Amino acid sequence: MNKEIKTNVVINLIRTITMTLLSFITFPVVCRILGDSMLGHFSWATSFVYYFIVLSKISIPNIAIRECAKVKDDPNKLSIKVQEFFIMQAVMTLLSFGLLTLIVFSVPAFNGELNQTLIFILSLNFLTSIFAFEWVFTALEKQTYLAIRSIIILGIVDVLIFVFVKRPDDVYTYTFITTLTTILTVISNIFYLPKLVKFRKTEKYNFKQYLSSLLILFCISLCAAIYSKTDSFILGLIDTSKKSVGSYSVGMKGVDIIISFFISLSSVFMPKASQYYHLNDNNNFLKINKYSTNICLLIAVPAIALMSTLATPITSLISGSYDSSSYNDASTILIALTLLMVTYSLSNNIYTQILIPQKREKVYLYSMIIGSVFNIGLSLLFGIVILKDRPAVGVAIATSMSDLIIFIFLLSFTWKTSNKMLFNINNLKILILGIILGLVSYFVGPLLFDAFSQTNSIQISYIFEILCIVGISIIIYFVGLIVSKEKITSNIFFKKEY
Repeated sequence: MNKEIKTNVVINLIRTITMTLLSFITFPVVCRILGDSMLGHFSWATSFVYYFIVLSKISIPNIAIRECAKVKDDPNKLSIKVQEFFIMQAVMTLLSFGLLTLIVFSVPAFNGELNQTLIFILSLNFLTSIFAFEWVFTALEKQTYLAIRSIIILGIVDVLIFVFVKRPDDVYTYTFITTLTTILTVISNIFYLPKLVKFRKTEKYNFKQYLSSLLILFCISLCAAIYSKTDSFILGLIDTSKKSVGSYSVGMKGVDIIISFFISLSSVFMPKASQYYHLNDNNNFLKINKYSTNICLLIAVPAIALMSTLATPITSLISGSYDSSSYNDASTILIALTLLMVTYSLSNNIYTQILIPQKREKVYLYSMIIGSVFNIGLSLLFGIVILKDRPAVGVAIATSMSDLIIFIFLLSFTWKTSNKMLFNINNLKILILGIILGLVSYFVGPLLFDAFSQTNSIQISYIFEILCIVGISIIIYFVGLIVSKEKITSNIFFKKEY
């Protein structure tokens, strides 16, 4: 496997682990300070604004990465493409903000100072992101810069949260501080960008060449937004106190970390996959897809095994709640959502590394339409009818079922490539080791908790339980990978070619 790709994967891994640790430092504090209701209001407002972020971008980042990667060695062509995508995104962002304003002031569900204020503060995310040009750095594979910048900015934001968020009423302050991530990213990128591209018009713009692809990708992104944020939005409508949304956010936190890592890896693999396919290099195209899938399962399988069996201590530590008075059902929600770490991540691999390079985005569009219909229907069925007393659990189950349907659909339409990258002996080894880890955690975890709780508080006992299980699992997992001669492990330790 290309040395540059391996380096970028390692950089992304370091970036994700560091940002995860920084996130876990502040999130439990925020959960305790804001409480499930205020955190629920924040999460609900975030899910609403997300729809307009998608509208403002009209999926430009995906197609921009592909198009800029093709001409990254030609400064003039690259600069023109960057200018074209910037203009399109600027126009759509202003239109998106206008639509958001109209809806907020005309739909009764958004009445109230709290909801409106949170929504407009969060709108800074997509108003300022016009000038972020994140897709340029991704297309040019500036992974080291992206990693260092993201870690520094998140560190600054975390410090500000600790200093200024002290009570539930500080939800406005917390919301503004979260938008600083985008604002500081814009400032950093603007200083670096002139070294990469020029903003002097040297030839006529050609927007028409992108319209067909943008229309399809925009529909995909809109369906994906409806699909991914429907759960929180529906919960907010079912439970006006927004407590269920707060519990759902806690349960989703651990899953989001793994999913975010694999989405960030797309910035490593998508440009190369597009390049290999464009050059008709089918051997490397298949190899890079097998490699990314291998990484996905190598991380996601043990994560599912441990998170599902350690759900109670994990969600208790995240929320800072050790009784049933707040963040109800968070552990059950986490268990129900763990499947997403594999299905969502593999679906994203298929989309960004097979369908986009092959210009078969319509397949993903169809899958997202089907998934959105199922997700809305099943969420309403489980949240209002079947599990009406535990709507957050019902919506979590519906989300996992819908995501599995999407994955199966994509698998069937890309079978020629996806079956080779997914169904092989190497991945079977990982699956078997994951089952072993799950069994060890399920039976040993409670015994450790009982032993620790005799002399320690519940919080300390949970921490010791998690640390011990994770430590035991790491030893078992790595020994198992080495003994079974798993490919990535063999490549790292024995320098065997992947």
